[in-house]
Amino acid sequence: MHIWLYVLINTIKFLFLINFMTMLTKQELHNLAMNIAGKELEKQGFEFLAINSSLAVSPQFVCVDAKNLLYFVVVKPILYPENPDVFDKIWAETFKTYAKQKNATVLYASVGLANASNYELPITQTDDYIVNFKGFIEL
Repeated sequence: MHIWLYVLINTIKFLFLINFMTMLTKQELHNLAMNIAGKELEKQGFEFLAINSSLAVSPQFVCVDAKNLLYFVVVKPILYPENPDVFDKIWAETFKTYAKQKNATVLYASVGLANASNYELPITQTDDYIVNFKGFIEL
């Protein structure tokens, strides 16, 4: 094997290992999506009553608007190539039923995320990322 090929292969392995070690975890991706949605809620004038960043528990935000109406906001990070505009309608109806019992309106924030340099690569702590967030969907 030529020395340049050996160096190239080992460089690629090293770069892959570095990127793999800095990939965002599911929790970090969830927190990123929550930050994006939370900033939009603030911009729209919502007041936060509770915030829950747990992956397994919804809603992520409990808030009220200027009219003091209660909202449950569910945030989901959606990684490319998944479509952030598609969501589980059965889950949505189940959660909507729960919210109605609490006199709350459900807002769904589907935050699409992708690596900015190459959509096929995972998002890492050092790479820029692309956000596909079209706002909240009232369920």
